[in-house]
Amino acid sequence: MTVLAFPGIHRRVPVALGACLFSFAGFWIAQRAADVSMIDLMVYRAEGETVRAGGDLYALRATEAELPTTYPPFAALLFTPLTLPDPAALRTLATAGNLALLVGFVGLSLRIAGHARVETVWWVAAVAVWCEPVWTTLRYGQVNLLLAVLVLWDLSRPPGHRWAGVGIGLAAAVKLTPGLFAVFLLATGLAAWARRRAGGPWLRHARGAAVTFAAATLLAAAVLPYDSWRFWTRMVFAAGRVGHPEDTANQALRGALARLLHTPEPGAWWIALAAVTGALGLAVAVAAELRGRRGRGVTACAVTALLICPVSWSHHWVWCVPVVLVTARRRAVAVGMALVFCSYALWWVPHGPGRLELGQNGVELTLSALYATAGLLFLALSAIETLKPSRNVDPTIKPNDQAVTNE
Repeated sequence: MTVLAFPGIHRRVPVALGACLFSFAGFWIAQRAADVSMIDLMVYRAEGETVRAGGDLYALRATEAELPTTYPPFAALLFTPLTLPDPAALRTLATAGNLALLVGFVGLSLRIAGHARVETVWWVAAVAVWCEPVWTTLRYGQVNLLLAVLVLWDLSRPPGHRWAGVGIGLAAAVKLTPGLFAVFLLATGLAAWARRRAGGPWLRHARGAAVTFAAATLLAAAVLPYDSWRFWTRMVFAAGRVGHPEDTANQALRGALARLLHTPEPGAWWIALAAVTGALGLAVAVAAELRGRRGRGVTACAVTALLICPVSWSHHWVWCVPVVLVTARRRAVAVGMALVFCSYALWWVPHGPGRLELGQNGVELTLSALYATAGLLFLALSAIETLKPSRNVDPTIKPNDQAVTNE
């Protein structure tokens, strides 16, 4: 009877799945034709080898580019299994794994945006694989999709679940930036408490993230005491190890300002702008969360983290996927955001050796700041949307009684 009643559903899902697989196959062929090196994946592998050999993790210079180790020691522990396959097999496994993670990421993004349909997951994944942040993530063999899935999995669970905070804590132990989600949960709980509302679920969630982060960090310190001491007393403050701030791939506010001011170090200007953006961005995220708009709150927090981080490479902006989905009700905005992240326009400007970005003209500056500009615009629109009364949220509902609500 179900098949007769809903024949279209059973046709739409296989068609969408087929389109996604076709898109992924084309992507795989394109990546192989481009002879991608997956250079960051090779750095991760070298970190795992260094751990197994008992070497100095933060003296490592891996690949022909002599790239340093920049993640916390816990990440290097997780990278040790990458030493088991040979490089060619590892590249294949990483590509397949990232494509699977993309499907999961799209599904979780649709869930928090309130648009959960099976066929939609496949259609969105088929398109999302070609956007610049996702393409570059797979090209470099990066961990961005894994971290984003951990965070969204954590935030899409029912309130009070036993694993609350584990995903965020693990993601922050691998790479510090996701730690802002724990701050977001803490701030939401405190804001709810200040309004004499139940802030317990958010506070417990933030506590779970903090405990998980601390446990992972202490585990790394027990196994790698010297490397842990060096990272937490010195390397964590050495933002310059990651790369030049003005690189066109750096789509954080610091990168945009460095190019705009034609200086490799924007100094106090960046600190002031990052502080204001961080405070306002978190305020928007907390306000959206308190009004039951979890999709808006989570994406506002993610965009804030990307903007205020000293370096946010273009591949870190895989969060563009939920950003576009959350803005889907405003089609013009969603289409505009999608075009920004699918345009590859930031690579149309002079870049590469010689620090060419410090001499960009007005048009080039605009193109090389597209992600940061889109992020600021998204926060501004989110603030406007949050101030509007919501027809989807019952004001008598206790905060966080539902895991997600429609935008």
